[in-house]
Amino acid sequence: MAHASLVADVAAIAAIPAPTGAEEQRLAWLERRLHDAPGIRSRDDVGNLIWRWGTGRPELAIFAHVDTVFAADVDHTVRERDGWLHGPGVGDNAAAVAVAVHAVEQVLREAVLASGAVAFTVGEEGLGNLRGAHHACATLRPDAVIAVEGHGLDEICVEAVGSFRARLTMAGPGGHSWWDRGRPSALHALVSLLTVLLSEAAPDAPVNLGRVEGGGAINAIAALATGTIESRSLSDDALDAFAAGLADLCVPAPLTLTVEPLGRRPAGRIAPDHPLVAAVRNVRRTIGLPDVLADGSTDANAALAAGIPALSIGCARGHDMHATSERIETASLGAGLAQLTGVLRRLLA
Repeated sequence: MAHASLVADVAAIAAIPAPTGAEEQRLAWLERRLHDAPGIRSRDDVGNLIWRWGTGRPELAIFAHVDTVFAADVDHTVRERDGWLHGPGVGDNAAAVAVAVHAVEQVLREAVLASGAVAFTVGEEGLGNLRGAHHACATLRPDAVIAVEGHGLDEICVEAVGSFRARLTMAGPGGHSWWDRGRPSALHALVSLLTVLLSEAAPDAPVNLGRVEGGGAINAIAALATGTIESRSLSDDALDAFAAGLADLCVPAPLTLTVEPLGRRPAGRIAPDHPLVAAVRNVRRTIGLPDVLADGSTDANAALAAGIPALSIGCARGHDMHATSERIETASLGAGLAQLTGVLRRLLA
């Protein structure tokens, strides 16, 4: 079972809004919470809260992102019911942040560890484009990285799913729907183009339309339309090909198309027999967690892109990630805590 204090910290963190780019309140709470903890804390140039111990480069860095996908005006009330914590972001990523706090506190108070760090990172979600993780990799230069996520306790993510995101803007002259009939509509043209992109997407590089908007009056030919589009893949080559294909798109005059890249998350992988993977698998075996290797998109992507061995582990079991109905099983937090404390002891003690 999870400790009552751990559950309380998860709930407290999740109750603080932290949309990407506006994580300050949650970081300030963490600074207060860690005031008397071993080690030293500081903010870096992009806003990450860094918790370090030992001297020299960290042999291991734990990355736990503090931002969420939810706007600040979303109701962040957390409710505990029938063995579950309910609330937006309670798993992603409040559970992981709280587990990182409790695991490191516990292990540091038990023994002297080799040099290490926790990076409570900003900008992991959405168009944050792993800003915090990239900066932490460049400045900390750790020997290895483990990204912790609130969901996914039953898997180890050893393959990093990459993504390319862009905004497409179609523009035209517009006009009256009857008197200017036959004049091309920016909205019609964009929808047609996006339909083709969807139909041509490869199974291993799916395409998602996040948002389409444009036009004006119901009886006006649209002069402007925009859409956001994303492709995900385990292959950087596939993402490069998708990006190049967007850049090469042409439309007939008088329409114009502008493609604005919004973000690129690198793909990557760590070998299943790498010592870091082996250490995590051994710990999981001792506490009865499944030995399942999977893929995901986390702060570990940034480390792998920097040539740093990295993987991601979950800290709880839950449902409805990225939905306001998100929930996690409180009892599973105990296994998440045991996993991370075990990994820290194995790698740094």
